[in-house]
Amino acid sequence: MEGPATAASSLTGLPAAVAQWEHLITRARLQRLDPDQFAVFSQILFVKHPLPPALISELLLRPTADNNVALDPRAPLYLTHLIKQRRVDTASVLKALFKYSTIHTKIHPQPEDQPSKEREASSPPPPPPRKKLLRWTSSYSSEAILFWRLAQTVNQGIGIKSGRDVVETSKILVRWMALFTEAATIFSQDAFGSMHSLNAKLEMERSRESFIMFLNAFSANPTVPKTFLLPAAKGLRKQLAQSLEAFLPSIMQVNPSIASQLEMFRAQSLVTYDSIEKKDAAVSDMNSYMDNVMGLESFQVPEIPIVNTRAGLYIYLSAALVGRPMIDDVALFTYLHNRYRGDVQQAAVHLILASFDVLANAVFRNEGAKAGHLLKSFVVNKVPLVLVSLAQSSPLYPFNPEICITEALGQVDTNIFPTFSGLFDMSSNTGSSFQDSVRQDFCFACQLHGLLSQPAIQNLLGDITYQTLPDEGRYVKDILVQSCLQDSDKTQKLIGELDNMNGNVGAAAQAVVEVIGSLCRNTETMALKQLCSQLASKPLSLDILLLFSPAQKILHPLRELIDHWGGYDEEQGEYQPVYEEFGSILLLLMAFVYRYNLSPADLGVRSPDSFVGKLIGGGHTVRLLSDLSPQEHSHLNGWIQGLFAEGGLGDELMASCPPQDFYLLMPVLFGQISVALSSGYLNEETLKSGLEYLVEVFLLPSLVPAILYLSNQLWAEGPEGQRSIIKILQLLIRPNSISNEASAMFQSVLNIVAKPLEHALRSYQRSDPKSQEVEPLLRAIKENLTVSRRTGGADHAELESWTTTHGNHTPGNHGNGSTLPGSLAGTNRQQAQNLDWGILAAVRHTIQNLVNSVQQAPLGGNTTPTAYTHRQTLAALKLLGAKQLLTALLDELKTLTESGQGSAAYDVVCSLVCAPDVTNDTSLASTNPANDDGTGAGGFAAAAPPPPPPPPPPVQRRLTLREVLKHEAEEWKKMQKGDPVMAETVVRLYRQVEGQMEMPQTAVAGLLGQGDMVGGLGVGGGDTLGDAMAAAAAAAAAQGVGVGDGVGVGVGSVGGEGMSIDTTGLGGVDNHDGVDLGSAAGSAIGGGGGDLDGDNIFGGLPTLVGADFDGGFGGWGDMDLT
Repeated sequence: MEGPATAASSLTGLPAAVAQWEHLITRARLQRLDPDQFAVFSQILFVKHPLPPALISELLLRPTADNNVALDPRAPLYLTHLIKQRRVDTASVLKALFKYSTIHTKIHPQPEDQPSKEREASSPPPPPPRKKLLRWTSSYSSEAILFWRLAQTVNQGIGIKSGRDVVETSKILVRWMALFTEAATIFSQDAFGSMHSLNAKLEMERSRESFIMFLNAFSANPTVPKTFLLPAAKGLRKQLAQSLEAFLPSIMQVNPSIASQLEMFRAQSLVTYDSIEKKDAAVSDMNSYMDNVMGLESFQVPEIPIVNTRAGLYIYLSAALVGRPMIDDVALFTYLHNRYRGDVQQAAVHLILASFDVLANAVFRNEGAKAGHLLKSFVVNKVPLVLVSLAQSSPLYPFNPEICITEALGQVDTNIFPTFSGLFDMSSNTGSSFQDSVRQDFCFACQLHGLLSQPAIQNLLGDITYQTLPDEGRYVKDILVQSCLQDSDKTQKLIGELDNMNGNVGAAAQAVVEVIGSLCRNTETMALKQLCSQLASKPLSLDILLLFSPAQKILHPLRELIDHWGGYDEEQGEYQPVYEEFGSILLLLMAFVYRYNLSPADLGVRSPDSFVGKLIGGGHTVRLLSDLSPQEHSHLNGWIQGLFAEGGLGDELMASCPPQDFYLLMPVLFGQISVALSSGYLNEETLKSGLEYLVEVFLLPSLVPAILYLSNQLWAEGPEGQRSIIKILQLLIRPNSISNEASAMFQSVLNIVAKPLEHALRSYQRSDPKSQEVEPLLRAIKENLTVSRRTGGADHAELESWTTTHGNHTPGNHGNGSTLPGSLAGTNRQQAQNLDWGILAAVRHTIQNLVNSVQQAPLGGNTTPTAYTHRQTLAALKLLGAKQLLTALLDELKTLTESGQGSAAYDVVCSLVCAPDVTNDTSLASTNPANDDGTGAGGFAAAAPPPPPPPPPPVQRRLTLREVLKHEAEEWKKMQKGDPVMAETVVRLYRQVEGQMEMPQTAVAGLLGQGDMVGGLGVGGGDTLGDAMAAAAAAAAAQGVGVGDGVGVGVGSVGGEGMSIDTTGLGGVDNHDGVDLGSAAGSAIGGGGGDLDGDNIFGGLPTLVGADFDGGFGGWGDMDLT
């Protein structure tokens, strides 16, 4: 008996537990172990190897290869002890009995049980059947005994103890009743059958009699009717009633007394509940009808004068600029029009003030010049263009831009944004200089666009300045585009001018985007290579491009070109330039993707075969060698030989392996390099010479997926693997020699990978504090960290300050009496509550500060903005969800209103709800540019374009604050009964939000209708604003408003079948019908060899580590690398 034990001991997790229990049961049967001793041994085994009840029952009650006739007589005795110990339950025993019952073979014979003549007559021949499930030859006697014993446990109060027991037992009873009913029908049709059939019928009836006793005991248990009273049990209650109705006629003559009791149970405990529910449903329908008659619009809410505060637009712009710029022209103009009701004068003043406030806030928060570059460009280059559009509209009120600018700048803090004379006042130094010239830069940009005169600038700045308008005058986008298409150097010059603060950047940025789109459509890859390399090396310029053009206008052409890269010409001479052009274009796309945390759906990826979708979605994750195709295996071997063999890289390799395939191989290639290095197949000198190829220009962009893969693996590998990865990173991050051209591109790569690489290195450093290799790597990427990401996500220090500073504050109750929830899965409950309460308290504290600043600010005075970052709101949304955050906002709004600050509080909270969410944006995925069908981009050997793919499934996004608020407002009738003040608060806020977010087509057309005028000013309004209008319309159609569409809540239904887990291979447990493992086995089932406690930690990775060493190890075995 040592064999099975030894085999079991080599397993881990759930397979080991199954093997140990199987070993115990087998030994008990062979040695005829006393039931009391079995109970002792089972208790000991359960402590070491717990199993869910379903598996224990199945192991004990299933037939085996050496005994499939009848159940061992000791099995019911063993089972009785297991039931008392609660190791198995009633439902699991019934499921195992049902699964292996002999009755199945009489009703539905498996293909092997059919007579040979029937098989010969069947035509056409059936497909090969699945593996035959071994069932008992005669299980009737065992079933009768077990049904009787289970009935006893139920009568004693042991078998059914909870509602869950009732639900699970009811599910399997429905199947047993159907089985017995069908068996009775089959046997009645064979009234004159053989003696064998007659004996089988009698045995089946004895089993059914015991089943009836159990069914009667189940119906009399007091827990059963209590469970069926619950609304969630409605579906199961109906199933059980229908099954009893079909089953009772077959037993009416056999046992009329019990049949009558069961009929009473069906009528009184099952059907009656449905009748009550029907009556309740009728009343509910009437209430629903009355609620519809008295709709949301009919709810009269007392008016509160709500003012447009300085803080409201400040919040909106902060949200639009906290991550990827989301200054959509149509959305901005619509918001301004709705918010200020056509008062363009006030809208202009507040827009200027809010723009300066956002930049001043960045100065106070010490976010640095690089983080503030976008905000400064928005003030100087974007706001004047918005003012131009406002000036050329047909407002209801007179609009004088010079007066608006003068009024606004009079309220801008001169300590932060000094006048010309204030620049030389050392006493007003703020410790930062990047914002010092913003006031005069803004004034001259406004003069460039005809908004200010020269005397007005002198009055505003307080002195004569030496600054002048740009020598080239005001740019016009269309003229710039034509010039760039004729002279590629002009485009590179414009890219260099994107950092300027002179008012011309808008036209320059739009021209660059137009040129790149045109080059993509015409597949002019050589010209694209220079532009893409230049842009990828300037992450801050990417922000500027998106400030003036929709993201999809540049991303979709790039993605289409890369996805439809046609390959090589037949007369292709050199392949290295193709790799270089492909890599440079891809590098720019990756710079956008990783800087702003974009998904394949955001790039408009529709097909699962998209190269960009594969690379972005999983291009830096682990791939096993067994998952590679033969062609990929060949490519992998070729690259290993080319990088590390004496022959080096050649055109033959690149000719056979397109660049797309090469980039997708990077995780596998570096996984093999890491394993080979740690296993001694590759020495450091050979590694160094091989990796030098990858810092050449034509292969350098491939380091993005490579380093991202290594960063991920640094978290997961063991000590030996981590040391190998560190050695590889040392050679990649700090190469000994690199050309000037490659050096600029290498910095672009580091900009992309810096953040995830830093996190991985910091984690490794904490696990190995004595390591001296990490600090040099961290120093090498220090400068790249500040430009690596702009996603709107909060860093660890910010989260810690929000959750700890306010962590002791316990929020008040919601107005309707429901306490704010506060638990996060996977953490201690009290700690999770403190975390939730901390972030909620921080949000509420921020709202209070914003409202107080509005109340205390002098009218028209020079004030400093309240400290605010929209990262806090986004963090709260991510941690808590929109519903819980809205609950806190409403609670704070109600409190502030009751204290007399409602006028400002409503504007602040309304702005938070209306603010764009860069982490939950659908506009990119829902917009399809004209060239997005794949027909406008190709490759060198452009083939016929593929047929248009089917429309992609809708992108699943989180609920927004606006959607949840709409849902709450629609429930005003219920809320009014419990808390009428909160109902008024919700409806008033909802109406305010919808009033500011509605899309009035006529008014917006009036604001944006001056297409020719805007184009003449260099903005290109007829193009950009039209694209923005289409984007906004598509986003509105994709998002909608309301929680009813596509919002599902995963609540377990008692009417379902439960979770089934395939246990094939787990100790030989058959699972043709599925085994309901419940939650007990969830933690025992890991994915892909996750259990690393054993000696062989690579046991789950045979194809990645061990399998290929013997077969050449992906190309290593044929080389002498030692």
